[in-house]
Amino acid sequence: MTEQARRAQIVAAAVEVLAEGGYAAASFKRIAAVAGLSSTGLISYHFKGKQELVDAVYAEVTHVFAGFVLERMDRGTGAAEELRAFLTANVRFMAEHRNHAIALHEVRAHASAATAGDGDHRKMADLLREGQRAGEFRDFDADTMAVFVMALRDGVLARLGNRAEIDLDRCERELVTMVELATTRGTGTWAGGHGR
Repeated sequence: MTEQARRAQIVAAAVEVLAEGGYAAASFKRIAAVAGLSSTGLISYHFKGKQELVDAVYAEVTHVFAGFVLERMDRGTGAAEELRAFLTANVRFMAEHRNHAIALHEVRAHASAATAGDGDHRKMADLLREGQRAGEFRDFDADTMAVFVMALRDGVLARLGNRAEIDLDRCERELVTMVELATTRGTGTWAGGHGR
């Protein structure tokens, strides 16, 4: 097995362990067992410590997440539709890639600052400003609204991460409706038209 394939195998096992037992349970011993490795030394050979492995998991999960969401974004239809597509894709990712979503929730607070960043917030604020310029959104502070929108999305992720029973279809509908009510002038322009 190549070094790259072995690293990918370890990261995949770490995602599974994080999804099943959380960050505290993600020991090298448990990850090695799930990966089918004979010893934790194989993990230590590829990752200097838990922090480096956490950063690799964070990078992998956010890469899969970004690809999933971007594939579902419908650029060119306006900021409101793009925002709706973003929110819907986020919840669909949680439904279709549950382990990745929970692993993201588990490692986000532990990822290195350089790895974690706040790119999602900046992109959301930019999208909201674009919608305001186009007259699709009401007047509000885009940076503050971006905090609220991302917090709502993260709340769904946290609930999933707590392994609670959660109706993701209902969460998707309510998330889209809440953000529409918060951002538009009350015309109901995009939540009512998404067929849910």
